[in-house]
Amino acid sequence: MPTYHGVAITALNGCYDGGVPLRRPRPLSRPILTPEPLPADTGPEQLREDLQSPLGRYRWGICALLFFATTINYMDRQVLGLLAPVLQHEIGWNEIQYSNIVAAFQAAYAIGLLVVGGLIDRLGTRIGYALAIGLWSLASMAHSLARTALGFGVARFALGLGESGNFPAAVKTIAEWFPRKERAYATGLFNSGSSIGAIAAPLFVPWLTPAELAHIEIDPPDKQHRIPWLKLLPHRQTWAIVLAKFLTDPIWWFFLYWLPKFLNSEHGLTIDKLGLPLVVIYLFSDGGSIFGGWFSSHLIKRGVSVPRSRKAALLLAAVTVTPIVFASKVDSLWGAVALISLATAGHQAWSANVYTLASDMFPRGAVASIIGMAGFGGAIGGLLIAKLAGYVLQYTHSYLPLFLLAGSAYLVAFLMLQVLVPRMEPVAKLA
Repeated sequence: MPTYHGVAITALNGCYDGGVPLRRPRPLSRPILTPEPLPADTGPEQLREDLQSPLGRYRWGICALLFFATTINYMDRQVLGLLAPVLQHEIGWNEIQYSNIVAAFQAAYAIGLLVVGGLIDRLGTRIGYALAIGLWSLASMAHSLARTALGFGVARFALGLGESGNFPAAVKTIAEWFPRKERAYATGLFNSGSSIGAIAAPLFVPWLTPAELAHIEIDPPDKQHRIPWLKLLPHRQTWAIVLAKFLTDPIWWFFLYWLPKFLNSEHGLTIDKLGLPLVVIYLFSDGGSIFGGWFSSHLIKRGVSVPRSRKAALLLAAVTVTPIVFASKVDSLWGAVALISLATAGHQAWSANVYTLASDMFPRGAVASIIGMAGFGGAIGGLLIAKLAGYVLQYTHSYLPLFLLAGSAYLVAFLMLQVLVPRMEPVAKLA
């Protein structure tokens, strides 16, 4: 019976504990560790003692890596929004040309998500994630060569293709490394990286303890085979997640690309004055991501059912965004920052729980595909709002219609989830 750096993988050999056979662990994308022989007297009693030892933190180290990758991913995205007022002056693009540059990223992001989810389910998270990070790193460097609006559009298109791999790979990794009751919290933690904030990453312990392995494997096993898209499309659960992302992701893209321009045009902030307000906004969104994931996980641990816990967190997040409708009418800079901060916190709390719905309602072999399809829907929504924002601002010079849209989108999405998946039950059959 082998042990892997202290982990007794007894279920591999069908060992028994008190006469009850331990089930086989699922084949996850974990490092292959060197086996070492156990002492000859290792038996059920010793195994029981090992399993009662304190949980390890290896899985939180994985979560920390996802956080840092997501942070880098969003730094590459947001730099355009931060530099937009300066670049618009130096290069001379107008609002519609800027929206075209944003739309180029969104179009590539949508195309990439349509393909990358299934690719990651096929290749595994380690290989798929590595390829995506390599591509988006090259595309990010290519921005330094751009001198025209067209050049920026080409660089953003390449960046969108590469960055589309982040969330399908990250959410699939969470599904592999965390039991259901911890997934929303873990998703909230890594997703806070998208807000470019500072959180304390969990201690990384370079070994997996027996108790932690048992904790990770606590959920019932599901089949580990790739499921074609055509078998995912007929299910209401698929469309619920896709439409939830389609309706709400565009609001985040609007925040990402137009907040610096809003603060510049409506409150007179130059690039050297944008830092503090944006730091405050994204720190709040960090807190929203972590709180939203923690809240539903906390309810589950208190005995509330998974569907009720997710719905409570989603409704709270949707309501939190609604005051954004007043942001364009507030004269005070910090009043506007407060409303925007609340909205970004609500979005990230919403996002952490919507991502987790994929692993709640689908087997692990379909999670990356579902996230890819949902991300495609969100990217198409982002493409549409990029064009809408360009024309609205070009011809009305008012942010009010856009903030009205932002304030209502989440409640509409919540009602849509209630109609399509009122009990948020797992799919009955995926052959």
